[in-house]
Amino acid sequence: MNIPIYQVDAFCDAVFHGNPAAVCPLSAWLPDAALQAIAMENNLSETAFFVADGERMALRWFTPTTEVDLCGHATLASAWVLFHQLGWRGERIAFQTRSGELTARHDGERIELRFPAVTPRPCAEPPGLLAALGLDTGQVLAADDYIVVLDDAARLAALRPDFQRLRGLPKRGVAVTARGADCDFVSRWFGPGVGVDEDPVTGSAHCWLAPYWAGVLGKTRLQARQGGARRGSLECRLEGGEVALLGQARLYLKGEIYV
Repeated sequence: MNIPIYQVDAFCDAVFHGNPAAVCPLSAWLPDAALQAIAMENNLSETAFFVADGERMALRWFTPTTEVDLCGHATLASAWVLFHQLGWRGERIAFQTRSGELTARHDGERIELRFPAVTPRPCAEPPGLLAALGLDTGQVLAADDYIVVLDDAARLAALRPDFQRLRGLPKRGVAVTARGADCDFVSRWFGPGVGVDEDPVTGSAHCWLAPYWAGVLGKTRLQARQGGARRGSLECRLEGGEVALLGQARLYLKGEIYV
């Protein structure tokens, strides 16, 4: 069997930036073990697979080690492939996922994704979290990830986490964030427990980062940047109970998988 594969750098306007995702269009679902094996072989933070389901696309995401409930950058990459490589004629794509229906649409040169907004809540620090990040202080909140808020973006840039110690966290990962100098907020995301030590741009994490910073800054349209050595950027808009994430993407490669 030959399976098309596209590798797309998401949330950036040039290759070698943003967050790379593999996208594999399928005519029908393969066994889960095969999907996981392909994601492991790709060895990217996410591999997205989609299958046409009537007027919608059924979409799933896999890290090298597990299937996840929500992924922003691989959704952006999937929408980009449909719009720019596979001839999708509409202005809007509805994806059916484990997190419900997610939509993507053209917004000029960008693609807009709409995800549910989640307001993070203060929580007790999980034992060893701050120490694993190399921190002695930080405000800890919780949503699907832990969020650690710092008072200085320089501390965020200097982080050198102990990934082995972070691997045992009960949540998907941890987003560390601070107010930005040339944007509204900056962040880094670590998820060794799901096979991703550091993710350059985690769209799904902005479902809780954007509501948090909207409350702090008193604004509903925010410019965000994420990453350490590799970075990307996006715009977040709070609208009702949703977060609109807007970003660009660039094709790095396309080919075929032989399985």
